[in-house]
Amino acid sequence: MKFIETHAHIYSKKFSEDVTAVVERSIEAGIDKIFMPNIDLDSIEGMLSLEQKFPGHCYPMLGLHPCDVDKGFEKTLTEMEKWWDKHTFYGVGETGIDLYWDKTYLEEQKTALKIQVDWAKEKQLPLILHCRESLDETIELLAPLVDKRLTGIFHCFSGTLAQAKQIIEMGFYLGIGGTLTYKNSGVGAVIKDIGPQHLVLETDSPYLAPVPFRGKRNSPEYIPYIAEKMAEFTGFSIAEVSEITNRNALKVFKLLPDEL
Repeated sequence: MKFIETHAHIYSKKFSEDVTAVVERSIEAGIDKIFMPNIDLDSIEGMLSLEQKFPGHCYPMLGLHPCDVDKGFEKTLTEMEKWWDKHTFYGVGETGIDLYWDKTYLEEQKTALKIQVDWAKEKQLPLILHCRESLDETIELLAPLVDKRLTGIFHCFSGTLAQAKQIIEMGFYLGIGGTLTYKNSGVGAVIKDIGPQHLVLETDSPYLAPVPFRGKRNSPEYIPYIAEKMAEFTGFSIAEVSEITNRNALKVFKLLPDEL
């Protein structure tokens, strides 16, 4: 059984000692593709190195994480934009709004997000959204900008059923990760109602490891644990969860055979 991992920071320093082994174990565990969201200028080379080492398995994206937005963000985005002419990327992000760690640069985060929305529209690539403690703000900012050129993933979804329906109505998918396995997370009740048709699997490695690995370094090889829990909540078989979420991922990343 194959799975697609739509969000893993395996270029992180937390994988510096054993990233090759991690990817190899993930492939053995059935993880067919690993999509890597970018963080800043410094993380680009690490992603491209992994893509080169594991072609057809590791896919890089390009974007500026909201927690890395500061007063100099416009210069950073200008430098980052030059990479579009140098390499192929499969998504824009991760970008978004983070109100958990620091609200100092909220307006800058919003401006940076709008710039990256324009990238996604121009490149016809999915927008990968980080929205920690900021789902309403992100939806409010994005809603007027949505058109047929824009799709993407609300990464690490942890919102309400009403918010999920708003996101789906905008043409976006919900990224479901290890928090689904946590007691009283609330995500299970939401996906039970909407089913897997608008969901994709992710880990956010090295963060948010699923049970029974909670508190340890997360890894793409743990995707099957999340898929199993998704199957329990939605009433679908794990094979159906695999098939549906894989197709969703291939569709959002423009990799379905009829879209090549």
